[in-house]
Amino acid sequence: MSQHQGNEMEDAADDNEMAEVEDDVYFRGRVFGDSETDEDDDDEYDPLENRITDTTAAEARRGKDIQGIPWERLSITREKYRQTRLEQYKNYENIPQSGEGSEKECKPTDKGGVYYDFWQNTRSVKSTILHFQLRNLVWSTSKHDVYLVSHYSIVHWSSLSCKRSEVLNVSGHVAPCEKHPGSLLEGFTQTQISTLAVRDKLLIAGGFQGELICKYLDRPGVSFCSRTTYDDNAITNAVEIYEHPSGAVHFMASNNDCGVRDFDLERFQLAKHFTFPWPVNHTSLSPDAKLLVIVGDNPEGILVDSQTGKTIMPLCGHLDYSFASAWHPDGRLFATGNQDKTCRVWDVRNLSKSVAVLKGNLGAIRSIRFTSDGRFMATAEPADFVHVYDVMNGFEKEQEIDFFGEISGVSFSPDTECLFIGVWDRTYGSLLQYNRRRNYMYLDSL
Repeated sequence: MSQHQGNEMEDAADDNEMAEVEDDVYFRGRVFGDSETDEDDDDEYDPLENRITDTTAAEARRGKDIQGIPWERLSITREKYRQTRLEQYKNYENIPQSGEGSEKECKPTDKGGVYYDFWQNTRSVKSTILHFQLRNLVWSTSKHDVYLVSHYSIVHWSSLSCKRSEVLNVSGHVAPCEKHPGSLLEGFTQTQISTLAVRDKLLIAGGFQGELICKYLDRPGVSFCSRTTYDDNAITNAVEIYEHPSGAVHFMASNNDCGVRDFDLERFQLAKHFTFPWPVNHTSLSPDAKLLVIVGDNPEGILVDSQTGKTIMPLCGHLDYSFASAWHPDGRLFATGNQDKTCRVWDVRNLSKSVAVLKGNLGAIRSIRFTSDGRFMATAEPADFVHVYDVMNGFEKEQEIDFFGEISGVSFSPDTECLFIGVWDRTYGSLLQYNRRRNYMYLDSL
């Protein structure tokens, strides 16, 4: 992945991820005179903040914009601005013209699906993005509990009590309060969070300098700190928490130094370290913990043996670098997301070609999630669009969720009832919640 540092999303806005729209003053606060710096404080007084309120499903049904954008007061319609974004948004590519080259293989889909209904847009929590290519910064541990990154904080949002609380602040000094072999007792200062993973009661944050911070949500303080590498090329690109066949909790860290490291959290020790020919942007472990999907700064991904790190089969088809992957719960299908604007679905029983090639609208597929029951797959573009596909019907039908703003992450709740989307925008930054549509609510309640 690119080694941009500093004001990542400023660079993305100017050069990579945001369209150079001549009159793009309707978003990112420009029409209202909001600050253009990344150092905006969420608590700083802003008259507009008091005018833009949360949006509920009832208000949306009555015609209110789900993000609270006052289109009636603007000199452009939503439809016109959408068209402008589609025409002028600049997809970041490491290999030129990869987006155009992938179009001929893409599978047409019916966009008439409605699987999740809008429930609420919460502006009390604003997720932020530090690196424009890394978008795994929102995690749901239940339909009422969401964790996300907001500047130097990791915050918890309860959709039940509608309250936000800070879980971890890394703006100052963070050090472990437990002693474990291999733990960096001196800790870190001002960690720039590049990626996040939360599962059950365990939270792991990865940083720009190879930092790994492990915290149990039911314990005070931080349990474990480690630095994967002291190389200059040290960004932690992704983290996955999983249960080892032994019953122990492990996590796997994908790093820009071309390494994948497996940590045993029972002993807080490095269990395995695999090295690949190129920076690894994302790793996904199969449900039976036997296979690893590895994607990174190479058009080809690879399927490897999780015990040895040996390649089983290359994954050929993408035309640019990949930043997302995910396994279907059945252990047969998995998906990869690429900067060529496509998500490819693969079947381990025949890896000679992908099962489906699904195209985005604006840009790269930077995040992929399956529901725990395997019924749906969500893919997130860098901005504006999240696609929810009907897996059981061969990915032929989808629900297209349409809004405005950079996407910091997407997450289904473990019970599949909710879909959360983090939106990064100076004025309209928020957390979107969609609830699964049920046709027989009375019977379900029984």
